[in-house]
Order: sequence, then structure tokens, then C-alpha cells
Amino acid sequence: MRKFYSFIGLAMIVGVFVTQDLLAQNDREGCITSEMLQKIQADSQKIESSKALINAVTNNDIKKLALNREHLGQVDHHFAVKIETEGITDQKSSGRCWLFTGLNVLRPEVIQKYDLKNFEFSENYCFFWDQLEKANLFLEGIIETRNRKIDDRKVEWLFRHPISDGGVWNMVVALVEKYGVVPKEAMPESQHSENTRMMNRLLGRKLREDGLILRRMHEQKKKVEALRGIKTEMLGEIYRMLCIHLGVPPKTFTWRYEDADGNVSEAKTFTPLEFYREVVGLNLQEYVMMMNDPTRDYYRLYEIEYDRNMVDQPNWTYVNLPTKELKEFARASILDGEAMYFSCDVGKQLNRDEGVLSLENYDYESIYGVKFGMPKKDRILTFESGSSHGMALVGVDTSATGEPVKWLLENSWGSESGHDGYLTMTDAWFDEYMFRLVVHKRFASPEALAVLDQKPITLKPWDPMYLPFEDR
Repeated sequence: MRKFYSFIGLAMIVGVFVTQDLLAQNDREGCITSEMLQKIQADSQKIESSKALINAVTNNDIKKLALNREHLGQVDHHFAVKIETEGITDQKSSGRCWLFTGLNVLRPEVIQKYDLKNFEFSENYCFFWDQLEKANLFLEGIIETRNRKIDDRKVEWLFRHPISDGGVWNMVVALVEKYGVVPKEAMPESQHSENTRMMNRLLGRKLREDGLILRRMHEQKKKVEALRGIKTEMLGEIYRMLCIHLGVPPKTFTWRYEDADGNVSEAKTFTPLEFYREVVGLNLQEYVMMMNDPTRDYYRLYEIEYDRNMVDQPNWTYVNLPTKELKEFARASILDGEAMYFSCDVGKQLNRDEGVLSLENYDYESIYGVKFGMPKKDRILTFESGSSHGMALVGVDTSATGEPVKWLLENSWGSESGHDGYLTMTDAWFDEYMFRLVVHKRFASPEALAVLDQKPITLKPWDPMYLPFEDR
């Protein structure tokens, strides 16, 4: 046994000398040399002496250690102006926050119109059609790029992202205008609408296989008409898979409701489109998607290629504006009682237990002794920050001078998450991590609306602003 330990000790010593020798001999430009390593380790004695800090970090959640206790309780959840909503929705383990948020923006209209205690649209119904349309968009993308090599960047991007459960506002508009909406009870959630990962993985596997078949048919000199004929058969298989995972979407359904006074309505049969037109009755073309993207010129119109879910709908197009203007539009909308689609980089400085988004929540710099100082522009350019989650913006609280202090977000992570299902966002956090806002045209300035007349600047699908893969 002693010989064994001696052998191990000798091997360790030899290993140290070999490592040092290699460091000394390696003179390739840019490598870690012995001299460089000494400089890197110059502060090691100080680190090694901080045994309490090392013990704490190696044995605990870093967020709990970085929690700024002096900030706890400094942000309250009271709001002077709040749009009343009923019931918190729950997207469960899925990236459908964009869809929940879009439908949650429409929901107060129905609740107020019919004086309901509560109401929720079927997210599963819209999600079914979203997945079928995205499958078609991918296959059409493959047909469109059939003359490009397999390692072309666009072709590679398509095969990397054949389908997802993420999205943005324009996809909600496209879905409800083409397929309508239904109450939740007409098509309830399923195991796989609430847990989308495996379904999306299998759909993606099948679509990649189908994409290669289409490309090989083109190599065999098959005409586009033949490719699209096969594509229809492929979509038939995708439709079958969706029905098995999500259920069959209803063509008609019967709806009756009980109002806040307990009065029960007569039952009425609708198609999904009839329900949307009669019960919701909003013109979604009157809403404008706006963005704060400091990496690009403001007061310009941008569109992102393939950032849509349907072949027959336009790409996501947005007006790029300073944050200050977006706040003015948001405040006007809330004061008028209209909720908004809002998306942000929700994971940054989020205290999920308290339901607070604040720049003061966590102090990582004090733990590591290093500074995290990138401004929003640099975070976007380096993919450190981007829009990852959508919520409904439903409240604002102002100072004595009328300036916004904090904002209220209706989330879709269930009522147990955050503060009874809501998140309170400080105005300073809004500046740093807010990205997208959808407002009705009547709340926007003439200068902002004039941008819509511009020819949009097209961005590639691999642009930092293309982030439909929402936070879970």
C-alpha cells in the first residue's frame, strides 16, 4: 500500500514538473505560458485565504448568496393604476408565453363585455395551428432554398430550427385572424401542450427528414409542383402527430356563460372564427409592435426574415424607438384600461420568490470582486441579453411628479409564482431589459406611426433580435 501511495505521489510530482515544463516550452502566440500563469495566479493567495467565501459559494445557490437583503421590501406591489384581470394562467413547461400573453391581452375585453367572473381562451387550440403552420413554413423554406448547398448559412439555419413553441405578437394576430379562437373548455390543455419539449423534438426530427427528401427530389430534377405535392402528404403526417399529442381542434362548439351576477346565458353554437369576430371583436391590425433596440437607428422600420409562423403572413415588423417614448405610450394605454403585449429579458435580476424585477435584487460584483458593466447595446451585440419572455403589461405607479416608478406585469407561470402570479418591475429595470411592446395606434405618437410608411430594413433570421425561443 505504501508503494502504491509513493507511486501516486511520484506521478503527481512528475505531472507538476511536466506541466510546468510544457508551459515554459510552449511559445505559440496566444497560449497560456508559465509567465502568464504566474500573473493570472498573482491574486490566488487572496482568493485562497477567503475560505469562508469559497465554502459558501461551493455549497450554496449563488443567487441566494448574492441576494441584496437591504433591497428586500423596498419595492411594494401597490399600484395607483391597474387593469383588472381575473385568474392567472399557466403555460407550464412550454415556451408558449407569447401565445398566453397575446390571448391575455384580449381576455379583459371579453370579461368586461360579458361581465364575467373569469374567462380564458384555449391556448392549446391556437398552439395546434401554430405548430402546423410552422411546419409548413419550414418545408417551404427548404423548397425556397433548394438551389443552395446544404452548408449554406440559411439552409443550415432552417435545419437547426425546423420548429419551436416560441413566438411573438404577429404570430398571435396571424393565428386568430385565420383560425379564430375558442374558450378553454372547447379544447383544454393536454399533457403535451403543457410539456412541449418531447413533441417538438419529434416534430423537428420528422421535419428534418422531410426537408432532406425535398432537397433530394430537387437534385433528381423534380419540379416544384411535385415537391409541393409531397409536402402536402408530409403535412398530413404532421397533422396526425399533432392530433395525437394535442387533440383534434373543434370546427364548431357550443358556448354559454355565467356573468358576475349569476345569470346564465343561452347556449350558442360558434365556429372559432365566428367566436373571434362576435365575442372578441377587436381589429388587431390597429396594433403596432414597437422595440427598443439600441444597436440600431431609432425611428426606423425593421423586419426579421422568417420571424413568422405562416407562409401567407408577413415577417415580424417593428418600429424601433427610445425607451422613453415606449413608456409614454404604455402609460397612456394603461390609463385608458387597455393591457399590452410586453416582452423582456425576464431572467435578469429576477427575484422570483418576491415577484420583483429590479436592478438592485442581486449583488454579484461583491461576491466575485469583478465588475459586470455592459450597457444594453453591448449585451445585445454579444447575445448576453435578448427578449426571452412575454407578459401582459397591466399597471403603472408614478411619483408625485408623475414619472413612472414601477410597472405591473401579468405573468403566465401560475398563481403560485411571483406575487400571486404577477411581477412588479422597477422603472430602471424597464430601461435595461425591456424589448418589445405592442400598443394600439391611438396611444402612439404621429412620429412613431409615420415610421410604418417606411420600407423596412430586412434583418437575417440569425440576428440577435430573432429570439422566438422563449424562457421556460
